[in-house]
Amino acid sequence: MLNQLLHPPIYRFIDQSNMGPTFSALQSFAIDDALATSVGDHKSPTTARLWVHHDTIVLGIPDARLPYISEAIDYLKEEGYQVVVRNSGGLAVVLDEGVLNLSLIFPDAKNVNIHDGYDAMVEFIRHLFADLTSNIEAYEITQSYCPGTYDLSIGGKKFAGISQRRVKRGSAVQIYLDVTGSGAERAALLRNFYKVGLNGVPTRFQYPDIDPSVMASLNELLGADLTVEDVRSRILYQLNDWSERITANSLEGEEIETFTKRFEQMIIRNNKALEQIHD
Repeated sequence: MLNQLLHPPIYRFIDQSNMGPTFSALQSFAIDDALATSVGDHKSPTTARLWVHHDTIVLGIPDARLPYISEAIDYLKEEGYQVVVRNSGGLAVVLDEGVLNLSLIFPDAKNVNIHDGYDAMVEFIRHLFADLTSNIEAYEITQSYCPGTYDLSIGGKKFAGISQRRVKRGSAVQIYLDVTGSGAERAALLRNFYKVGLNGVPTRFQYPDIDPSVMASLNELLGADLTVEDVRSRILYQLNDWSERITANSLEGEEIETFTKRFEQMIIRNNKALEQIHD
């Protein structure tokens, strides 16, 4: 039986997968916060948002505490990546043109178990690729980057990670999907990041011991030739199939005000975090 969270009468669809290199990951987090507020207040229907960011490393708060974090960030910049620090849990992830991000934003967060949100996303992705594979599993791939209970893998190789952000009465369940490119190359980048950032210094926090061979893209795992646009089309088709109607409104009214406030806060926090790192 389909998870009820996935079967609203109306889905709102926001596609920001073609915004280009100037679209910042901080903007994405602020947009999801604004949408979670709106959906949680039942001023917007359940929302699906797609987003892509070019050559960006999103660090978690624990990453900012690496003993040699300044040198580690310099390494990432030398490799051509911009770096942002999010103000929530989780660890470093790689975003680029071959990584499609999907946020499913649900209402009634206070009445819904946090695991229900994660389970809904797992179910969504399994259905999304059901014609290509029945082997998608959800468990922690410990030697991946940003390992977590809801890592998605095929044959022990991770292609996606899920996080959840709750704002007031709404919840944004976010997944990154490595669609194209090399999962191992992305993992090697972050393996080197942690190597530079730790530089042999023991820490209380257990940073991941990354093995690039446990990560891959969907194309690598399925022997497929999917594009980000193909997966976008699959998502839109699935939303249409699971609801009575789809709307495609961008942010409006109070949502824009909430986004502006959240974005300004995130810029300030991010700048402070990066300034402290380089002091």
